[in-house]
Amino acid sequence: MSVEPAVPHRVCVAGASGRMGRMLIDAVRLSEDCVIAGALDVFGSPAIGLDAGAYAGLNTGVHITADVAAGLTHSQCLIDFTRPEGTMDHLRACEAQGVNLVIGTTGFSDEQKAEIAQAAKRIAIVMAPNMSVGVNVTLKLLDMAARALSTGYDIEIIEAHHRHKVDAPSGTALKMGEVVASALGRDLKDCAVYAREGVTGERDPSSIGFATIRGGDIVGDHTVLFAGTGERIEISHKASNRAGYAQGSLRAVRFLAGKTRGLYDMFDVLGLS
Repeated sequence: MSVEPAVPHRVCVAGASGRMGRMLIDAVRLSEDCVIAGALDVFGSPAIGLDAGAYAGLNTGVHITADVAAGLTHSQCLIDFTRPEGTMDHLRACEAQGVNLVIGTTGFSDEQKAEIAQAAKRIAIVMAPNMSVGVNVTLKLLDMAARALSTGYDIEIIEAHHRHKVDAPSGTALKMGEVVASALGRDLKDCAVYAREGVTGERDPSSIGFATIRGGDIVGDHTVLFAGTGERIEISHKASNRAGYAQGSLRAVRFLAGKTRGLYDMFDVLGLS
């Protein structure tokens, strides 16, 4: 008995000429169950009009456009790793055209997050500050560690990224802080310390500290330090390239297939909830 081939997931990629956009396009092209159906970039980009595979010397038959509605016309899902303002514009277009959305952008305001949650009543969205499977497994480990090390340990989060990153701390670092704080029954807004300078006094044992490093071409390093008396536990994730983010994004695309509404995260995608 012959088996009918699966219908591929039709994917549009935002920020098509950027490093992450190019990696996403390549991941879609190399996958067995996804195809490039659209590619978006900002007005004025020299990439407008080029084939989506041009940076890899390939011909996909899909051209990069700044017309969001046109880019989404044949797509079932948009993957967006751009900037908050761009993502919000794309969100509204996805709502209007019934296209699902995978959001890897970070740095949203509370108001923007609320708008995304409202949109999820009409389309299906996976939103996560980090799409890496490894990072999300790390988050699960942090939840377990924080519960076991709830007393007698000071918690510090150290993150490092390339010189071009515009938000700090990173969305991943903040998510790590939220996971740890929640496991301890705290609200990160009340216990986070983002800067230390001068005579700060003794460390508040209930605080969660953040340290940010920016330099070079560091893709993304994150370490959560649990510092006790006589011992330290460090849980780290280090990315050497962005391939993990791209592969995690495709898992999110597959997860959304057939869904019409709802706001999900990578724990949902990976069955870690």
